[in-house]
Amino acid sequence: MQTLKVGDPAPQFSLSDKDDKTVSLTDFSGKKVLVYFYPRASTPGCTVQACALRDTKSELDSLNVVVLGISPDTPKKLTNFITKQALNFTLLADEDHATCEAYNVWQLKKFMGRENMGVVRTSFLIDEKGNIEHVFDKFKTKDHHQVVLDYLNS
Repeated sequence: MQTLKVGDPAPQFSLSDKDDKTVSLTDFSGKKVLVYFYPRASTPGCTVQACALRDTKSELDSLNVVVLGISPDTPKKLTNFITKQALNFTLLADEDHATCEAYNVWQLKKFMGRENMGVVRTSFLIDEKGNIEHVFDKFKTKDHHQVVLDYLNS
């Protein structure tokens, strides 16, 4: 699968949120959308990343940016994560990881000498017309929100 790059049309998706309601990328036509892929709800790195986005949501709102988090978790796990961390943006369940594959973030990962398939933490800023405006793939979880804000404010 080819890596998505700036200018490419963003792969469309329709996924379930915590309430099993379908949310589609096309629902946000005319807005910028930060689609961030993370490995698993309620893990330390994912919690740090999500809470920082939660804390900067008003700034992202003022820049007309919608945040959508996508992971291979179930809607029930998303509900627990959202409730426990008081998250104020939408998380989507990609249980069959088809959307992760479409964005080429479902890859072979190595951790402590073991290999397995999983989500490579990556974010895509999608412009108002549905094209990839920027790809964020080099950041620490604690700095992710700032890297995004720095790009948006530049």
